[in-house]
This record gives sequence, structure tokens and C-alpha cells, in this order.
Amino acid sequence: MRGTAFSRACEERRWTRPAVFLAVYAAVAARLGEPQELTARQFHRWRQPGPPCPQPAAQRVLEEMFDTPLHHLGFDVPAHRRRDTVAVRAATAEAPRAALRFTVLGPVRVRRGEEELAAGRPQERALLCALLLRRGRTATAQELVDAVWGGKPPRSALPTLRTYAFRLRRTLGPGVLVSDSGGYALHTPADALDLMVCESYEAQARSARAAGDPPRARSLLHQALALWRGEPLGGVPGPYAQAQRARLTEWRLTLLQARLELDLDLGHHTEALAELTALSVEHPLWERLRALQMLALYRGGRQAEALRVYTDIRHLLAEELGVDPGPELTELYRNVLCASPALAPAPPPRRPPAEAAGPYHAPRPAQLPSEPADFTGRDTLVRRLTGRLAGAPDPVPPVLALRGPGGVGKTALALRAAHAVRGHFPDGQLYADLLGQDPAPADPAAVLGAFLRALGIPAPAVPDGTPERAALYRSTLAGRRVLIVLDNARAGAQVRPLLPGAPGCAVLVTSRARLADLCGAHAVDLDVMSPGEALALFARVIGEERAAAEPEACRGAVAACGFLPLAVRIAAARLAARPAWTVAALAALLADERGRLDELRIGDLAVASCFAPAYGRLAPEQARAFRLLALAHGPELSATTAAALLGRDRRDPSVGALLESLVDSGLLESPAPGRYRYHELLRLYARHRADVEDQPFTATAPTSRISPSPPPL
Repeated sequence: MRGTAFSRACEERRWTRPAVFLAVYAAVAARLGEPQELTARQFHRWRQPGPPCPQPAAQRVLEEMFDTPLHHLGFDVPAHRRRDTVAVRAATAEAPRAALRFTVLGPVRVRRGEEELAAGRPQERALLCALLLRRGRTATAQELVDAVWGGKPPRSALPTLRTYAFRLRRTLGPGVLVSDSGGYALHTPADALDLMVCESYEAQARSARAAGDPPRARSLLHQALALWRGEPLGGVPGPYAQAQRARLTEWRLTLLQARLELDLDLGHHTEALAELTALSVEHPLWERLRALQMLALYRGGRQAEALRVYTDIRHLLAEELGVDPGPELTELYRNVLCASPALAPAPPPRRPPAEAAGPYHAPRPAQLPSEPADFTGRDTLVRRLTGRLAGAPDPVPPVLALRGPGGVGKTALALRAAHAVRGHFPDGQLYADLLGQDPAPADPAAVLGAFLRALGIPAPAVPDGTPERAALYRSTLAGRRVLIVLDNARAGAQVRPLLPGAPGCAVLVTSRARLADLCGAHAVDLDVMSPGEALALFARVIGEERAAAEPEACRGAVAACGFLPLAVRIAAARLAARPAWTVAALAALLADERGRLDELRIGDLAVASCFAPAYGRLAPEQARAFRLLALAHGPELSATTAAALLGRDRRDPSVGALLESLVDSGLLESPAPGRYRYHELLRLYARHRADVEDQPFTATAPTSRISPSPPPL
């Protein structure tokens, strides 16, 4: 049994225990949208020689788990169900598939290049539309059930939904429909959906109108309306589709009204009149439409007919609703009656010749702050970051999440890498400090507003609300190569609205916390400097000659700083500001652990102040654990030691969860599973907080041993 290919593959991955294998299988099945049911008996049967071929769903899960065709693992797979994963991937790499295009502003269709793909049964199209209209956001299974079936779903709704998702994934190809947190999301570029292209045209038209360019605004609205092919979401059943259909129909009328207004402003009243007449029949109580019809008739020399339109709408409103026409229509009637000069078309706006002659050029933002002049070391990391940022454009914009504790130099490294790749992003660089350590972090809507204005969208054209701004932001970035640097993020939810949707752009994020909920981000953990790098930074700040005169004292000073870049920089800056001091004098001050944090302060920079915001956001239980665990002696502590310090049973699973939460907050490190350690300066900070907040306990708990009975949490 040990010699079977399947058993060997399980041993290589340490999946020999049934519970472990079943857990991995369930996780992969959930991600693929396949049934997760599997028994230990099936697992043992697969490990026997000559295992039978599983069902197609299980085959797909197993091939995803082991990344190899199932017959390579010894299963008896029929020839028609065999597939060579490597060959498929190679063929895909050699001949990339054409881009997908989706239409919802009419009958729902899916195209790949010039080929129209089968959109499935009506309820499968309802699922597709529910995902498309969420614009890449994850929809839970229950939300999708409600969207497809409404308030009375069948008993088999969830399995049926998974079947629909499987068929849709097979139609769209890999990497488009993804499973996420028990739900699904569609990952497509912003220009793949006609609805988002239409929104982009509308936003550009608003900008052109606000900038005094009505002809361009009219042309853009014509392009937006040309995307409509009849009733939106045609042929899609369900209450969600019906509600969205009503919303989209109303939006189209809004676009049409805006374009008709521009037609009249630009003197195209004759062309607009036929359309206005037809629309007035379709929407007889729409007063604004009747006003435009009256204005078109008047400007076409048909004053009597314009007055008759008012008489008709006045009688209709009285009969249907018992009301009179509104102030706008009444005022227009009076102006038509007396042939007011105010009804004459406005003269076209005069534009400077240079502006009229040349094309519009979007501004090129260059918002990166300058990199630190004394940046030192980190050569390998700089090459790694720049290589990913400046590489060939991916179908999905690369997102690099640079994580590390406070003071480790994340911002400096990010700016160094960003400046190094500026030439690869000719359309500009955007930068925002997300204030992740502040009590009130930056609002994504406010950041989006600032980014949109920097990209050339006039302030009046910036919409309200985060979703609308994010959609316009993605549309504005489409087709551009822009680098976005998001510094000091608190969580993935703060970052997600700020991500571009089309290839060509790249994002660099810095954060103290692990942004595990930022799907698709490539995590880069940043540790303290190496001793050589820290020494080089110290010498660069104080001067090479001064450092060469006291090499041992310099090594002692940077070691006392724990090789933390912020601490090294502060210590060196203090020394540089005091030319009469020796390096040995500073090293002696830093050797005292109790006063070390007080010495690592200059001006408004202080190591303790860097740690304080993260500590201040901890829950009471986390904060107390952070303080008490620092009393342990030795470079590392285990979960068992932590349980003893916290007064917990050594088998209490909540201890491990508590420790991991401190790791995720950037206040504790985990060099290996079940092992934890502090950065030396964080340990001193934690002990200082314990002295202040846990005086009765710390007075009897020396740092050289573990107190046997700390007060309970």
C-alpha cells in the first residue's frame, strides 16, 4: 500500500492522516464550488492498489489538490476523462485566449473575441447577472440564491447553485469565476462589461460638460447610448433581475435626457424633435421631456405647436393626477407665449485656439514623496519589489503587500522601489497615506476623490459614494500605466476600493497587519536590518570618520537598537546633533534596558510612540497578554509557557488564538509553529506598559523567571 502512487503523493504532502486529507479536500472543493462530502473509507480505498475512478467532481478536486492528472496517481481513469494538466497549461501559455466580453444592456450575452459563448439556462443567466452587477465583489451563496429564486427557493437551491457555478466556470475558463468565503466572485477587467463601459462614457461626458466642452459631452453620451441593445437583462428571470432591470431602464432615460438637452444646446433641435415626439408618447406624464419637446418646436419656428404641447400635458395631468404643470413647464409656456429672447440657443463657448486644436491630455500625477536620502541596504528586497512591479503586465494588476512591525522601514523601502520603477509607469504615480495607525483611518471614499481629481476628473463630476467613485476610478485608469502606493493601511477592506481593475497598473501597499483578506496580493514580510546594514546606516548618519574611530561602540549601539531602522536612525541622529559626545557614551546610555526607550527619542520621533498606536487598538485581553508575555525570560516562548504566564491550562486552544492575534497585529513574531518571540524593543515597551498597568503583579514577577500564578484574565 505504501508503494502506490496515490499513497506516495499523500506522504510527500503529509496528508496520510484521514482527518488532514479530508480537511484539505473540503477546502479545495469549496474553492472550486464542488460537493465537499468525502468519507475516510473512500480515502482508504483510494490508497489501495488499483483504486477505482472517482466521480467527475471528485476527479476535479483531486487533480487540483495534487496538480497532476488523476491517472498519474494510479487511478483507472477512462481515456475520454483523462487530461494532461501540463499540456493544457502549455497550450494556454502559447496561445492566450481572447478576452471575455459581457453584455447586460440588452439580451445577456457572453463573447470570447468574436465567438459567442452559451450563457446557459435562464436561471444560470440570472446567476451570471447577479455576479456581474456586483463588479468583482464577492456574493454569498444566500445572496445568490435570493437573486436567482427570490423568497421561495427550492430545497435543492444550494446544490443547484453549485452546479450552475460549475457550468459557468467551465464556460468562462480558469481564473474568472472564483470561490471566496463560501460565495462566488467574477474577476474581469473593467472594460469587459458593457455596463461599466457605459458608466465610463457617462463620467467622461459629465467631466467634458463641466469643463465647457458640450460637443465632446454629446459625443460621449451618443457612444454610451449606442451600447444599449433593447431591454436590459433581457431573458433573465428572478426578482433581483427585475429590480435591476427597472433601475437600468431609468438610468437609460436619464442618459437620454442629458443627451437631448445637449442636442438642443448645440442647435440640433430638428434632429432631436422626432425622438422627443416618440418619447412623449411612451412617457406622456414626463414633464421634463415635454419641456424639451416644446423648446425644440419653438426653436424650429413652430411656436403654435409648442403651445399645444403645453395644453395637452396640462389637460392630461389634471385628468390623471388632478394637478397642474410644474413651475419649469409653466415658465417655459410663458416664455414661448411672449417669444422671450431667453429661449434662443446659447452661443457656443469660446475656447483657446491651442485647446481647440489639440487633443485632451489627462494630467500626469507625480505624488510620490521623496525617498530618504540616507536609505541604506535592502538591496535584495528592492530588486524583488522592482522586478514584480516593472514586469510584463499581468491580466490582473499586481498588488504587493509589504508588511512589518512599526519602525522597520516599510515606507522607506516602498518609496525606494516606487522611485526606481517610475519610468515603467508613464501615466503617473498616485500616493496616499491611509493613516492605519490613527484612531480615524483614511476613508476610501475621500482617497478616491483625491485620486480622481489628480487624474483629471473635475470636482463637480466626482460622484458621491464609495462604489460609484471606485467604478469611475477603475474606468479612468483603464488603458493607463499608473503606479499606486498605499502607505500605512489598516485592513484589506480599506484597500480594496483603491485597486485598479485593468492590467497595466500596479499597487504597492504597506501595513503593520497581515492583509490576509486582500485576495490576490503578494505578501512581502519585512524584518529588521542585518547587523551590517544597520551599522552602515548608523555610520552614514553620524559620519564615516566618526564611526571608524569607535567601531566596537557603534556595533554595541546598533545592537541595543535591535537593528530596527527607526531606532538606529534616531540614535544616530541624536549623536549627529551632539558632536561632543562619543559613540561609547551613547552606547552606555542605550545599554540600560529600563531607560533605553527614553533615549530613543529625538524631536517628534520616538520608538515608543511608534509602538503605541498598535498597542492602543488591542482588545483588553490582547493588551494584557502582550504585557505579561514579555515577562518571560529567553529569546522565545512556547504556547505552553504563554499559558502558564496567562494563568491558563496549557491545553487551552484559546491561548494559541490569542498569540496568533498578536502576530497578526505586528506586535509578536512567530518564527515557527507554536513558537513566539518579541523584537527586543517591543519587549521593553511591553514590560514598560506592564510596570504602569500591572504594578501588583510585576512587583513580584522578576523578568528572569515565570511567575507561577499571575492574576486571571
